[in-house]
Amino acid sequence: MTRTPRTVRLFALALALALALAAAATAPARAGLLPVSVTITPEAGNFRWTYAIVLPTDVKVQSGDYFTVYDFGGLVAGAVAAPDGWTYSTSKLGPTPDRLNPQDDPAIDNVTWTYHGPALTGQLGLGNFMANSTSGQAGPSFFTGQSPREVDGAFDRNITETVVPVPGPLSPPPLPPPPPPSGVPEPATLLLAGLGLPLVAAARRLRRTAR
Repeated sequence: MTRTPRTVRLFALALALALALAAAATAPARAGLLPVSVTITPEAGNFRWTYAIVLPTDVKVQSGDYFTVYDFGGLVAGAVAAPDGWTYSTSKLGPTPDRLNPQDDPAIDNVTWTYHGPALTGQLGLGNFMANSTSGQAGPSFFTGQSPREVDGAFDRNITETVVPVPGPLSPPPLPPPPPPSGVPEPATLLLAGLGLPLVAAARRLRRTAR
């Protein structure tokens, strides 16, 4: 069955980002790295998941900072990409910044992108971060990030909800064979007939012998 392309837009996350940026003007605390949208695109029999990540005002990214998408089901090995200066790694558990406690299934891969370039500051989009999955079905999961605040260099560690690929429903069991068309004997009937015909032939031979 051909699957039609689907795009999932996380407007709730975009709204959360807007609120965080608005709050940044008056509150000393700053939101860290945030995923503002996720798109799902069929690709070569799999699905490409693209996370658009934004750096809010007054937070910077420096070498060693990272973010993690938890429980990315059906990860296709090696099919992960990121903008220049970022590398990726996978693990079954973590990494989890201090004071954060995302749900983390030890049987499913987490994908972490780590920055290795010069410091980036100000409100800006960090680009698209991509990973391929065998599944195009979305389910809830968690995103955590670590980056320092510009004002004092203290680490901002944030957690928010996102979506990830999850396994689709199991294939239904095979259907039983259809009943034979009208007028065609059932297999059990054929078996009984096969057993009865030799008995009928033997009875005829006995009658001929008795004459």
